[in-house]
Amino acid sequence: MRYSNPIISGFHPDPSICRVGNDFYLVTSSFEYFPGLPLFHSTDLVHWEQINYILNRNSQFTLATEAPNCLGIYAPTIRYHDGVYYCVVTNVGGPSGGNFFVYTTDPYGEWSEPVRLPFSGIDPSLFFDDDGRVYYSGTDTGIFISELTLTKTTSADGSITVTCEKVGEQVYAWNGSGGNNPEGPHLYKVNGMYYLMIAEGGTEYCHMVTIARSSSVYGPYEDCPHNPILTNRSTELPIKAAGHADLVEDQNGSWWAVCLGIRPLSYPFRHNMGRETMLVPVLWKQGWPVMGANQNGHVDAEIETLLLPCTEAAYQSDFKSHYYIPGSNVTDYFNTSSMHPSWNTIYNPDDSLYDFTANGLVLHGNQYGISSSSPKSILCRRQEHFDFTAQLILSMEKIPENGEAGISIYMNNNHHYEAAMTMLNGKRALIIRRQIGRLKAIENIVDYPKETVILQLTGSREEYSFGYQSAEDTDFTALGSGEAQYLTTETGGCFTGNFIAIYASNADAVCRQFTYAAK
Repeated sequence: MRYSNPIISGFHPDPSICRVGNDFYLVTSSFEYFPGLPLFHSTDLVHWEQINYILNRNSQFTLATEAPNCLGIYAPTIRYHDGVYYCVVTNVGGPSGGNFFVYTTDPYGEWSEPVRLPFSGIDPSLFFDDDGRVYYSGTDTGIFISELTLTKTTSADGSITVTCEKVGEQVYAWNGSGGNNPEGPHLYKVNGMYYLMIAEGGTEYCHMVTIARSSSVYGPYEDCPHNPILTNRSTELPIKAAGHADLVEDQNGSWWAVCLGIRPLSYPFRHNMGRETMLVPVLWKQGWPVMGANQNGHVDAEIETLLLPCTEAAYQSDFKSHYYIPGSNVTDYFNTSSMHPSWNTIYNPDDSLYDFTANGLVLHGNQYGISSSSPKSILCRRQEHFDFTAQLILSMEKIPENGEAGISIYMNNNHHYEAAMTMLNGKRALIIRRQIGRLKAIENIVDYPKETVILQLTGSREEYSFGYQSAEDTDFTALGSGEAQYLTTETGGCFTGNFIAIYASNADAVCRQFTYAAK
């Protein structure tokens, strides 16, 4: 069977995976976006469905606001033990920040309130040893390991509670193979040996995965002689910055790694969809994992393998309407009382800004514009393809002076392009505006006296283009465009990727229909 990387496209970094029977579960970082920690399910490691968000309640976490983008929920690890699913993660910068885990017996249902852990640093991971002991590994001034005492109690109604009763000494076990920024540790036990796998090189173009082993969980750890075991640095491969991996053994005894990687637009390298989730075959040779389709330690865009655990996505026969298949075309009529699972807010949502009505979703624009770091009236969904078309049918009955609503290609507060309906000098108008850092300009203004408009955003590797159409028109009229290269991590300095956003500011707007389709 041939499969393509990424297996989950768009901004889905720091993947972690576990297997329960014939089912695989995968989670990725979400940073400042809410809900947090999108959770995916697969039976064949290639076809994935988003089944849940692990953090979907304000009571579970509070994201940092009035702060730069790219804080929030970093680098989770998902594990399963004795009937319970665990996800351990870091909330960076938030008032309820730090490291914690949540748990559930049903990954499709609600996850617990957080269980706080007294560790600083980032990139936490849990390891359940075969003797019943539990270990936490994390990144602080180095890679450390600490034993936890977790207590699971079952109530009369069958519900469970997990608490952390004790934390052991932090033992700094390994600082990596010499690359900068050793981070993202995961512990495994294979054939009686402990393996500590980490990321090094920073999450840019020198990113890599390295590993060490020991007969004792605390070390000393012996470096793998062929470190790094995974990297795409200094190659001509289309996927770059591969790293931050997690291992899983399938039900047939084959091993796999999921990792992050990027797909730059062109040279000089710039990427706009963020870090995406990749899949790599793994073999064990002489007690060490060897990664890559050709055992070359690389992530390829196209991989031919006979090792996949299943050739059919059997879960699709039981697909639920509230699930989402990443990369699929979407039409949202906003005719339900809850958000489509592809939508996110920036920071924790203010529910008063969103109303579902018979006419569609009403965005109540507050005083904060799209560039504000304060909670604003905005919904975002990931850009999942280089070439796409998104359309928004938007109505605004009353518009205060300088009130606006529209569609945006949004990287962060200071890097975005948008087309909007607004009121300028007492006249209704459509505008296109671009912001690149502190450079901000309205680049086109078109008189538009009508209350309803269809705004269109198209993306390509070269540019983002905007157009508009009224109900009476048969074609779209161009509003303007902006270069894709300026909404990239290399320009904007961000850990996330681009989102298609719909928003309102200082005005109410009715969103009647939204479509997203790959071209």
